[in-house]
Amino acid sequence: MDIVYTIWLRSVKRYLRSKSRIIGSLGMPVFLLLVLGLGLNSVVTLPDMEQGYTDFIIPGIISMSVLFTSVFSGIQIIWDKQFGFLKETLVAPVSRLEIMLGQTMGGATTAVIQGLLILILSLFIGLSINSIPGFLVAIVFMVLIGLSFTAFGIAIASRMEDMHGFQLIMNFVIFPIFGLSGALFPIDSLPPWVRSLTLLDPLTYGVEGIRYGLLGTSQIDPVVSFVVLTGFTIFMVVFGAYLFRKINI
Repeated sequence: MDIVYTIWLRSVKRYLRSKSRIIGSLGMPVFLLLVLGLGLNSVVTLPDMEQGYTDFIIPGIISMSVLFTSVFSGIQIIWDKQFGFLKETLVAPVSRLEIMLGQTMGGATTAVIQGLLILILSLFIGLSINSIPGFLVAIVFMVLIGLSFTAFGIAIASRMEDMHGFQLIMNFVIFPIFGLSGALFPIDSLPPWVRSLTLLDPLTYGVEGIRYGLLGTSQIDPVVSFVVLTGFTIFMVVFGAYLFRKINI
């Protein structure tokens, strides 16, 4: 487990030392919170819901922050390929599974930190956390989103050589994932065919889990959300490990 901890620590230190990365990653979530949250709060009424639109979208914005940070942490694999660090790591007497787990845990940790920063900022625009246990529930779902989508990013990065190509593909993939997750709109009010697509989106269960933890309400049973997201996380870690094991340097 030493190699897992070492690679995890490397990822976290690189993140904490990159102030521009931290601030840059806050840009879009804060913009959406201010423009959509505060701007539409007084004109958008959610049917059958007590909270305002700002409170409703905060869990979705937190999920978006965790999603983007975790997926794009996979670019570290391509970076390490190009600069030779990954080759040196792979020839060491450690298993590739440990290396992949270290990268996954490191990316998930940075993603959760990013989500917590958005959560803290949300407190200044009116978010009221339902309870301490609810806050911990939200953290659990943030961790699951971070782990699953970091593993997803690593899986894609393991098959690519170009960082720009990785960014283009990830943008093509994660925007539909975020858009269909119910982060910005109630899924119960969607047309049946769109709702079916939304329920196929794993991020939907993360958004609803965080929403339940922070607000005490959700459109999907939190137990169902936990089971589905946990299953997806396990699948992605196994799939990511499989592709990483076949990586060529």
